[in-house]
Amino acid sequence: MLERYVRQEDEISIDKYLSICEQLGEEPDPNKMPLETSDFPTEVQVAFFIFGFLEDRWEGMSGTYMGKTWNNLEYLFTLYDPDNKITILYFMKMWEEVVVSFRANKSEQRRKAEESKSASGGKTFTHNVKG
Repeated sequence: MLERYVRQEDEISIDKYLSICEQLGEEPDPNKMPLETSDFPTEVQVAFFIFGFLEDRWEGMSGTYMGKTWNNLEYLFTLYDPDNKITILYFMKMWEEVVVSFRANKSEQRRKAEESKSASGGKTFTHNVKG
């Protein structure tokens, strides 16, 4: 579910999905419906919440997303005092791994697309063939 939640970043919202289904006269399919944070168990929702307060780390030269800076985690755990800190930390690290992997793959796809575009000179050729 975490991977599906990350992948839907660029997709439509649940409201838009429901509106489309209504316009088409179709029943919404739970397997196609975008996920919301409320679809996850409470521990995962708390992990999302605290994870959002951690600072992002980016590699300076390439702009690659490196994950979160975990320096403030103890302070955030003290401040919000979640019930099961070990479980919350587990979900936060799992979430970070999924996000880093997703962003790296997306960046690689973008790089390959730019590479192939520059290899063709950035031009799209069309040919008119008359017989």
